[in-house]
Amino acid sequence: MNTFSEKITPVKAEEVKKYFLNKKVEFDTVQYANWRAKTASFQAIYYTSGKLLIQGKNIDNLVKELGFNTPQAETLTSEKYIGTDESGKGDFFGPLVAAGVQADDKNKQLFFDLGIKDSKKLDDKKILELANKIKANSVHSVIVITPAKYNELYNKFNNLNKLLAWAHARAIENILEKSPCNYALADKFGDENLIKNALMEKGKNIILNQMVRAEADIAVAAASILARAEFVKRMQEMENKFEMSFSKGASNLVVEQAQSFIKKYSFDRLNEVAKMHFKTIKELI
Repeated sequence: MNTFSEKITPVKAEEVKKYFLNKKVEFDTVQYANWRAKTASFQAIYYTSGKLLIQGKNIDNLVKELGFNTPQAETLTSEKYIGTDESGKGDFFGPLVAAGVQADDKNKQLFFDLGIKDSKKLDDKKILELANKIKANSVHSVIVITPAKYNELYNKFNNLNKLLAWAHARAIENILEKSPCNYALADKFGDENLIKNALMEKGKNIILNQMVRAEADIAVAAASILARAEFVKRMQEMENKFEMSFSKGASNLVVEQAQSFIKKYSFDRLNEVAKMHFKTIKELI
């Protein structure tokens, strides 16, 4: 399965939409998008950000019919590439996990057939099931930053986006060590130079693209599942170790659980299970 993406003007978006309407292509809506056109062989999503994403089998002719010149910097052909995403950045309890998955013609089609999509749209049971299949069919890397290590690194970077960039870059570098390629796509969470600057020798030789809501891409979606699966497993391990529940997010329930943890183990040990720069800490002091 191939992927094409490009930022287009509203006028061009109307031209593309009209093309699909004339072909009587089915339309529906997805989150953060104005519309999605889909058939059994491809999907085209026009995001509110102005980005057009087309994915499917043999889409080169379709892309040309729509008036786009290929190849371009943001066009993914049958060449293998890396997608990265993260999990846990909005959760007070638990680690920060970044993951990367290398996609190629063979596993992209498999991922498509398996129904791989953004992990936020799947329950934990399905995520864990799909993660095993992704790992068995791809070169991948999962970077786990435990709460204690997270707090140490956050004090060093003093910026969450820099820490995220470091984790994404490590995942990319690990994959390139095993299987070189020329392209990587990451979920955009801040200044695009953050990941680029964090890449080392091998990573600096690739084309790195970053896109808001990049989980629409099949490789990034696969990476999001690996990251979330590892986060879920690590949360379960924490619950078993400390014999108490840890909820996701940063809700009032999380505050109550943190208070229970402090009463049972002390405030000093909260560093072992929680991200200490969260505003939640102020409610505990």
